[in-house]
Amino acid sequence: MSEIARELRLRFEQRSATVGIVGLGYVGLPLVIAFGKAGFRVLGVDADPARVTRLQSGDSPIEDVSSSTLVELLRSGRFTVNSHAELLTQADAILICVPTPLGKSKEPDISYIVAAADAVARILHPGQLVILESTTYPGTTEEVLLPRFQARGLTVGREFFLAFSPERIDPGNKHYDLSRIPKVVGAVTPTCVELARILYSQIIEQVVLVSSPQVAEMVKLFENVFRSVNIALVNELALLCRRLGLSVWEVIEAAATKPFGYMPFYPGPGIGGHCIPTDPYYLSWRARLAGHEPRFITFADEINQQMPGYVVQLAADALNDRGKHVRGATILVLGVAYKPGVGDTRESPAVEIMELLRAKGAKVAYVDPHVPEFTLGQECLTSLSWETVDLTAWDLVLILTNHPEFDPKRVVREATLVLDTRNATGGEPGPLPHVIRL
Repeated sequence: MSEIARELRLRFEQRSATVGIVGLGYVGLPLVIAFGKAGFRVLGVDADPARVTRLQSGDSPIEDVSSSTLVELLRSGRFTVNSHAELLTQADAILICVPTPLGKSKEPDISYIVAAADAVARILHPGQLVILESTTYPGTTEEVLLPRFQARGLTVGREFFLAFSPERIDPGNKHYDLSRIPKVVGAVTPTCVELARILYSQIIEQVVLVSSPQVAEMVKLFENVFRSVNIALVNELALLCRRLGLSVWEVIEAAATKPFGYMPFYPGPGIGGHCIPTDPYYLSWRARLAGHEPRFITFADEINQQMPGYVVQLAADALNDRGKHVRGATILVLGVAYKPGVGDTRESPAVEIMELLRAKGAKVAYVDPHVPEFTLGQECLTSLSWETVDLTAWDLVLILTNHPEFDPKRVVREATLVLDTRNATGGEPGPLPHVIRL
């Protein structure tokens, strides 16, 4: 281990190091809080001036970080935030946590990673550890970041250090916060991985080391492709059970009693969030570059992508069975976030479902205590209040997100027709002829 590496290791162990975070969203901001609480000085950089202004005022843009916690860290002097990457010159460790969306043709868009890497390369100097946390295809760290940093004339593993550690943030999960989620780390050299391990061990209970950045990059994709494939399987079984006149929810509940060889997954109106809808495309794209056609992954995605249309057809059938047409029907959507307990609407199936219903002539409104405003097409919708909304006034109440604030007993009692895509009403005693479940 070089003298530079030994000094950096000591600063991490003593928590006297300065940590820079690039990208202050659902991944970066919790890291800011974790390192700040551990005693590190933290420098935050984000390309969005509005977000920077909001953070500087102590207003947290994400639900997992309270504004009071942010204010406390700002007042302590341990957190500085702005839009200028030059701030990172002062950092001993730089964590890149920028978005990795899909392009128009569903190909990986790593432009945010490239922009962040270029910005870091301009200020990189001896004694800095850089870790990429953004989800990406295997090879990105060594093919995109490493050449840019080596162009500075520095030697990796001796003067600067480079690693990849996939983010595993689960928004809204109160049980598994950042400190309790094992951190996978793969790095370019043994010294790089050791320094990354020491840094993360200051804020995370368990650090899991793998042999290379590519392995760590693949780990994240594998985790979410695993979920995508199993969700697709249970979605297809939901379609089959309906044709057979069976309840897929009852089948799953009974199967889950098996104590080995089975893990329950649940159907739904589609997949959403920042990982599952995009990660399979990153892996599929990389697989095709390697000359392999990932048929199973592609087929699973096709099944998941058809679920919003299937839900709309169920809604149309439910209305038709009661002598109503979709055109002119009033439909109240409960929940537009992609999962319970959060206000994140990224890739939420509610968007497509509501757009399809509107295209068929339905009058659609929504209730979501976590999403006060919601843009649908060119229109900005405002959430109705769960406490005051009249459920009896709607032709159909459509449950898309099972937020804890929603009372299924009230839905069953007051709504004249319910389409439940999350089995939120599954615990209510029957028979319930006015409730249709996925």
